[in-house]
Amino acid sequence: MTKDNIYLNIPCKPDYISLVRLTTSAIASNLNLSIDEIEDIKVSIGEACVNVINQKDKEEISIAYEVYDDSLIIRVKDVIEIEEVDAKELELGLFIIKSLMDEVKFSEEGIVMIKYIE
Repeated sequence: MTKDNIYLNIPCKPDYISLVRLTTSAIASNLNLSIDEIEDIKVSIGEACVNVINQKDKEEISIAYEVYDDSLIIRVKDVIEIEEVDAKELELGLFIIKSLMDEVKFSEEGIVMIKYIE
């Protein structure tokens, strides 16, 4: 099973989300995923970035892509699971991620999103 690692660090600003989405799209299209699957991944990575941006105390967003023959694993540092009543928008973003990706895990470091390749 081959593995390629790709790392992307961007300033923690909304202006750079389009760069992340384009990079993610390019990586996913190299895996021969369908257009719908690529769009799902792009939406998910965008929501993860918004989660980090809305924390207001972060200076950069760190993303790591692990490309395997059978899956794409995306790790976004500092994404947090929201449980506060005032954070409905962020809660919705996490719901969207969970519904679009095949597997989603949270840790102290952030979020891990997995899309399996059939």
